[in-house]
Amino acid sequence: MKAPFSPARFWAMVVKEFIQMRRDRLTFGMMIGVPLLQLVLFGFAINSDPRHMAAAVRVADHGPHGRTILHALRNSTYYDFVREVETEAEAQEALARGEVQFVVTIPEGFGRDLLRGDRPVLLVEADATDPAATSNAIGSLRTLVDSALRNDLKGPLADLVPGDSPVDVRVHAKYNPEAVTQYNIVPGLMGVVLTMTMVMITALAITRERERGTMENLLSMPARPFEVLVGKIVPYIFVGYVQVGLILAAARFVFHVPMAGDLGLLLGAAFLFILANLAMGITFSTLARNQLQAMQMSFFFFLPSLLLSGFMFPFRGMPHWARVIGEVFPLTHFLRVVRGILLKGNGFWDVAPELWPIGAFTAVALVVGVMRYRQTLD
Repeated sequence: MKAPFSPARFWAMVVKEFIQMRRDRLTFGMMIGVPLLQLVLFGFAINSDPRHMAAAVRVADHGPHGRTILHALRNSTYYDFVREVETEAEAQEALARGEVQFVVTIPEGFGRDLLRGDRPVLLVEADATDPAATSNAIGSLRTLVDSALRNDLKGPLADLVPGDSPVDVRVHAKYNPEAVTQYNIVPGLMGVVLTMTMVMITALAITRERERGTMENLLSMPARPFEVLVGKIVPYIFVGYVQVGLILAAARFVFHVPMAGDLGLLLGAAFLFILANLAMGITFSTLARNQLQAMQMSFFFFLPSLLLSGFMFPFRGMPHWARVIGEVFPLTHFLRVVRGILLKGNGFWDVAPELWPIGAFTAVALVVGVMRYRQTLD
């Protein structure tokens, strides 16, 4: 009769599991890598108070008081003035393309009106598609301006500092003036849902064939590797468009998200984005030995995509190294495309700079997948 508990049998099982863990290096790597990845991303890359955001300035009055205000804004670390625009049209184009987060305008006669006590207008236009990215910077504006001018308005000019601010600070929060969070989140969900489902589903494509024992039939077919991989991708493009349609319908009729741009352009951009995620998933499928490994690879791709794309946290609030990594993921660029089209009414040439990185990612993923599939043929 066997003993209820045997230390020898127990220790044998422990040793067996350690040996299995050593053989499955991918799973072991995920157990160590995912916590480290989360620690680095949440500890260093995630920032709910973004600073050093790109701003443009339009100066029609080059007097000392305007320069004082610009220096104060720059020293606050919220605003980094990266360019000077000459016209209102140029300023609007920079905001629409996402090149800058703010445009600060110092109008003509600013210093003269200030010295007369006429409360000149300081105009600040903000890209408010993501309210979390601009709220703190906008909230500090009046205090920054008042503090900056306090040093200039002394002595005989002290009477120009009454109870109210000597400058009328006007903020135009463009594209989402009411700071409705759903306007930013719901369009972004289109990219997140497509990334999660398309990558994970296609990551199981080849490994499922192998585990079911049908891989031999697939290899015996007179089809080239590229034909096999693309053939497995195409049906899921239809599934992706079904998801896009459902999210657009919910955005319009449930969350009342404004749709200022061309939906045809959005559907075309969605095709490229769906293809990029399917290519990544099929590549994982050729790299993984089983379905568990394929799911682990998918999760390891999805987590940094979600955190570094600007969906959950302001992209410009991340450190430079995190933004460089984030630019690699298709989700980062697609979020800018979908929000730009729906909220800003962007056209093709406005979103084109975000489309070619998605296309390049797709091409690289397909090349790697084809090369790995040929290795399995051998």
